[in-house]
Amino acid sequence: MTMVAEPPVSTFRRIDHFDAADAETRPGRQLELIRAAAEGFRTWFAGTGMPDWVGTFDLSTLPYPTRFGLFRAALSPSPFLTLTHRLMVVRWHEPDGRPRTLLFEPTDVELAKRTPYFARLSDRTPDMLERLLAQPRGDVPSHVRRIGLSLSDIDWITFDHLHTQDVRRWIGTTEPAADLSPRAPVEPLLPNAKLIVQRAELESLQNLHPLQLPWYQPHAYTDLRPDAVFAIEGSVLLGTGVALLSTPGHTLGNHTLVLNTETGIWASSENVIATECLTPESSRIPGVARWTRDWGQEIVLNANTIEDTARQYNSCVLEKSIVDRSRVDPRFVQFMPSSELTRSALSLGTSPTFTHSGIFHGVLTPRA
Repeated sequence: MTMVAEPPVSTFRRIDHFDAADAETRPGRQLELIRAAAEGFRTWFAGTGMPDWVGTFDLSTLPYPTRFGLFRAALSPSPFLTLTHRLMVVRWHEPDGRPRTLLFEPTDVELAKRTPYFARLSDRTPDMLERLLAQPRGDVPSHVRRIGLSLSDIDWITFDHLHTQDVRRWIGTTEPAADLSPRAPVEPLLPNAKLIVQRAELESLQNLHPLQLPWYQPHAYTDLRPDAVFAIEGSVLLGTGVALLSTPGHTLGNHTLVLNTETGIWASSENVIATECLTPESSRIPGVARWTRDWGQEIVLNANTIEDTARQYNSCVLEKSIVDRSRVDPRFVQFMPSSELTRSALSLGTSPTFTHSGIFHGVLTPRA
């Protein structure tokens, strides 16, 4: 496994609002502590300011098992629903005036298809049906250039977790890669970018459990440039109105992007696949509202790995407790799934009641 560089102490500010909850081993008590800490975090985070700009860009649509995305709640006969996976670009300035740019979920769609689960699914799916279910919507370098930035402008990249991800082309390797660059190390397309990742997520890759194996590409992390990998532990403030909150459960090292914008606070991760999964009482997806009511549960998990179900549930409650309500439809919260449930004629009974389709905020001023 690649060694990682330690970020300077002054790089990010540690967030301690949920420390008591993180230290609690009893899931019921942990949930109480999360609810108690949420309002204090909201007030503090709103006071950190706002980033300059946030934009969202489609990368791909893909099939995903209904029983994973909507757990046990949906009544749909369709084995698959459709998700749209998106890139988010966040721009802010440091107190000394230096601009910073973060890419959240910059998935290399071509290499992500090699993930064991999706590779097997592709092998079993007729070509015509696969073209209908899985469609490219854009790529990371093109989106970055289209908004007037160069690839060298990117300072940070991060993902809510490393399922499917292969970042070798973004940050480069120290050794040749037989499948990408057999004679020389992979040159980084994002030469100044550093991957921010929870240490627990990296450690998981060293010895994967059978529940995890279908969703990771561990070989892609053995020879990454060590100075381009920053391991963090817990929740941190990246910049004005930009934070990563530790939200384990979906994976042991999951974290959530949190943003303060003109419409209030937003969060983004893949803990759930639709904002209505955090307020299922307002869902019109057949079965969802009734299932959560019958079982006395307030959220519907994205449950493909179930590494720590109770902790993931609590992380979802954290996410819904710190964000604001949508100004478009206050029944739903400003939670933007990194892969969002999308309407599809091929997936009966899974059409979302409401979609955000992205987070958009501020004005982008490219670097001089």
